[in-house]
Amino acid sequence: MKTPGYSRSPDAIQAAYAGVTVSQIYEGSRTYDVAVVLDPAQRRSVSDVGKLMVRNADGFAVPLATLATIRQVAGRYQITHDGGQRVQTVSVNLGSRPVSDFVKEAQARVNREIRMPAGTYAVFSGESEARAQSQRDLLAYGGIALVGIALLLFLAMKNRRAVALVMINLPFALVGGVVSVVLTGASLSLGSMVGFVTLLGISLRNSIMLISHYEHLVYVDGLAWNMDTAVRGASERLVPILMTALVTALALLPLAVTSGAPGNEIEGPMAIVILGGLITSTALNLVVLPTLALRYGRFASDEAIETGPAAA
Repeated sequence: MKTPGYSRSPDAIQAAYAGVTVSQIYEGSRTYDVAVVLDPAQRRSVSDVGKLMVRNADGFAVPLATLATIRQVAGRYQITHDGGQRVQTVSVNLGSRPVSDFVKEAQARVNREIRMPAGTYAVFSGESEARAQSQRDLLAYGGIALVGIALLLFLAMKNRRAVALVMINLPFALVGGVVSVVLTGASLSLGSMVGFVTLLGISLRNSIMLISHYEHLVYVDGLAWNMDTAVRGASERLVPILMTALVTALALLPLAVTSGAPGNEIEGPMAIVILGGLITSTALNLVVLPTLALRYGRFASDEAIETGPAAA
């Protein structure tokens, strides 16, 4: 505020109500600011502001109310900008409600019930934006990883049917994960998606273990590829596959039981998905996959000769 003849009025107002640092006190390694501010009893109400005495350069003092009109009005106490645009932030504490569910409902209601002024729009950011970006990144990287795994399997096995048999176990794992999410009422959160990716890795390992053992029985031990060989291979890999699933399940069981506990928002859904997928993946890996391998697999000595390194 500038007034003719009272150019130092803003300094007096700031010193009286906001305080001004005028000196410092040193005690050992500590430093304390000394500030000048009006007594609290004299700055409790708006009417007290007008009683503040201000002086001009000649030392003439008058109440501030004689120089300015002072009144209390509603207005913004802070104006923030982002990228050159004014921003008004609205924060929400959701408690135990999933962020994704709230954002979907809020976006639908804002678009349906609120008419924004020209040049104004709503943006849902913060945790919801970070989770959405993390989910997109996880899906993209997961897809790239699956393609890379398929290529590496083909380079190692040199057999397209064997690679297909290994990859066909992935839907078995996904079925159990989806069923577990539906039965527990959990939402498809970031933790659930991490669980699906982890589950695919465990399922692929079990499938590779079984198919590679079939190749060993045929190409190394010289067994004919028939029902007896398929049953023998599945029985010999029963203990390793069950041990992998059992150890993983026991490690994740506490996280799944305490899924709704505070601080367990990511690990809980992840554990539920992995446990459900392990049940179906292990069962189908030991029952359905040998049947499919017997029907569509081509493990034979003549194929071993054609494929070369895979037969070795």
